[in-house]
Amino acid sequence: MDELRGDQAAWRFDGESIAIAYETKGWFKSPLLKLLGGLSVPLAAVEEVDFRPGAARKGGWAMNLRLRERMDPYAAVGAMLDERAQPFRLTGPASTELVAEYLADQVRFAAGQAGEPDGATPAALVPPLPLHVRTSEGTAHLDRGRLTLVWGGGHASGFKKKQQRREFDLADIAAVEWSPLDDWGWGFVRVITADGAGQAAAKPRNDLNVLRAGEEGSEIHQVFLLAATVTAHMWARDARARPAPGAGGTPGDGRTGRDDDAWWRDTARSALDAVRRSALALNRPGGAPAESDGPGADGGAAPGEGRASEDVRVGGADTAWIFEQIERLGELHAKGLLTDEEFSAKKAELLGRI
Repeated sequence: MDELRGDQAAWRFDGESIAIAYETKGWFKSPLLKLLGGLSVPLAAVEEVDFRPGAARKGGWAMNLRLRERMDPYAAVGAMLDERAQPFRLTGPASTELVAEYLADQVRFAAGQAGEPDGATPAALVPPLPLHVRTSEGTAHLDRGRLTLVWGGGHASGFKKKQQRREFDLADIAAVEWSPLDDWGWGFVRVITADGAGQAAAKPRNDLNVLRAGEEGSEIHQVFLLAATVTAHMWARDARARPAPGAGGTPGDGRTGRDDDAWWRDTARSALDAVRRSALALNRPGGAPAESDGPGADGGAAPGEGRASEDVRVGGADTAWIFEQIERLGELHAKGLLTDEEFSAKKAELLGRI
């Protein structure tokens, strides 16, 4: 097991995941990372490893894990999060640069071999349920698919105190916003429901979809974790309901797999993988696979019979397969999932095999 200690945490890499243990001692350490304590990132969730020598203070290095789409709930809600509090960022002194770069290379390579991530991964990267948050305006409680806001704090407005509470089913939530502290010392978390998306939001003080957080203690970081946790469980729920590539939509929703962006992304990966896997077979003499279960495999075929069947396969089935792949790539290109350069290159590669 490889271990790398940095300014914010210690990363331990075992070939399948990265266990992150955040530093919790010292007043200058991030309150958010202290609240997190630690987490484990499966390599299948990692899209890229960004390593930059000399990018940290005093000429030190900086390393960031870039997770795949809908895998990083912290990035989804924390666009305004201080860089020093990023959960998947690690910095260190120049004296450990070579060790850090070696680990970055190892993680990058292993992540490329890891395959597709589990749809439940985001929920494993956030605090466990039930999650309870308290601020100077009230409380929030998340458990079993339901989020409850209660306004009973000393800084809650009279309007909110009169309403007392509001409950949301996770299935009715379209998104969650987090805002850091403003010049008056207030930040907040806002719940956006499916029926309220696109509507003008009320001021946070009287918005019944908002729980405000003040400067005291770690309030603002607690509501950030709440926003990330709700988002992670929304993604995990969607992943469970998502049809397999090529399948129909979720029962009863009237959608087909092709209406789902995730279907197109999976199809793009499958098409490109198919092109790569075909290279060895198509480049063999006659285009034949390494082994054959057909007639003549045991040596009983007449001389020349096997070669003739190979010629038919090359001129027929394989050619048809190539044109099918070009057609699929054309669909992906029209969908915007392949660039002009990628489409042209793959098309030329396929045509060159006919």
